[in-house]
Amino acid sequence: MTKWARLAWLLSVISITAFAQIDPVKRQLFQFGYNAALEGHAPISGYAYYYRNDPEFVRSNLTLRLAVAPVYLDSELGISHALTEHTDVGIGLAGGGFADTYSEVRDGKYRPKESFTGHGYETSLSLYHLVNPQQQIPLNLLVRGILHHSIYSRDDDTDPTFELPDDRTICSVRAGVRWGGQEPILFPSLAMELSAWYRGDFRTDADDYGYNEDRQVESDSHLFWGQALLAYTLPELKHNFRVSLTAGASIDGDRFSAYRLGALLPLAAEFPLTLPGYFFEELSAEKFALGGVSYLMPLDQKQQWQLNAQVTTAYVDYLDGLEQPGRWNTGVAGGILYRSPEDFLKVLFVYAYGVDAIRGDQRGAHSVGVLLQFDLERAREMFNPADPNRWRGWRLLGL
Repeated sequence: MTKWARLAWLLSVISITAFAQIDPVKRQLFQFGYNAALEGHAPISGYAYYYRNDPEFVRSNLTLRLAVAPVYLDSELGISHALTEHTDVGIGLAGGGFADTYSEVRDGKYRPKESFTGHGYETSLSLYHLVNPQQQIPLNLLVRGILHHSIYSRDDDTDPTFELPDDRTICSVRAGVRWGGQEPILFPSLAMELSAWYRGDFRTDADDYGYNEDRQVESDSHLFWGQALLAYTLPELKHNFRVSLTAGASIDGDRFSAYRLGALLPLAAEFPLTLPGYFFEELSAEKFALGGVSYLMPLDQKQQWQLNAQVTTAYVDYLDGLEQPGRWNTGVAGGILYRSPEDFLKVLFVYAYGVDAIRGDQRGAHSVGVLLQFDLERAREMFNPADPNRWRGWRLLGL
């Protein structure tokens, strides 16, 4: 991969957030995240994308969702009440460059000679069913079929003797239930979720690859996982906390279907398996349990500056061929969050330490990062020229 391609990858979405229901809220968000490792040669760890959600797109029962990165697009047209009053349909189309890139990390060391670029595109059909329409907290059922095609190519650093996997088409089915949910934003003030999921991947080509075909590709893989989380803001103190537990298991997992844990990128995936201080996707697991706690405490009366602390720990049953000593992996992080009035801008500057990350003959790894969210809808309300009283942003600048 050339340096320009690496830059494009950095600015691409690692895995754009999906939902178990059609998003009913109008949104325009710009999301950016980057982690920089202070030890070792690390794979690129970052994302940047524009997220747009348009309810009542063209017609009152249509919702258009777009997530746009420099070299990747993910889209879905949601059709409300398509089958029944409480059953919606989503038609998805996604694809672009570097989406299926694979980085080999083993024993805490990134191995570019065994890594390669992957491009991909896919189409999907989803059914969303609201099980309990009379209840305040929604219980949603999702069933999704996905047809995905992957194309692999060598990076500049890929070993010439390393055989790439065959290009392949993957037919996938995903099903799950989600009670509650959370918005696709940084540090939501309130969120609650209990969910359980299954995904099956069925590959048209499952030839082995690597050095003398030493890496196996399974013809089919099956994943089962669940998540419980709670985010809440204390009314009087305005302190915000979040606790979460995610656990998963797999049958016939391989490098392309394993659970991959690492880095602090909370909006890189629908279920981000974050471990502060670790490389992005450093650990590959057949089974895992990941628990985390984060806390935000205001430092001023306006709550514009806040202190953030996070602790995450995971018990990992490693994928065959990617084992390492010790099953427990813990990361901690601390930082400063700036929140503008009306929350149209959030920026977190963070330091992270991977307590059990392997670096050479030692344990422990340091990293720094930045997470940024710009809410265009809130900014538009704040700087609305139709209402002179809404130009409060100028006063922030002392003008």
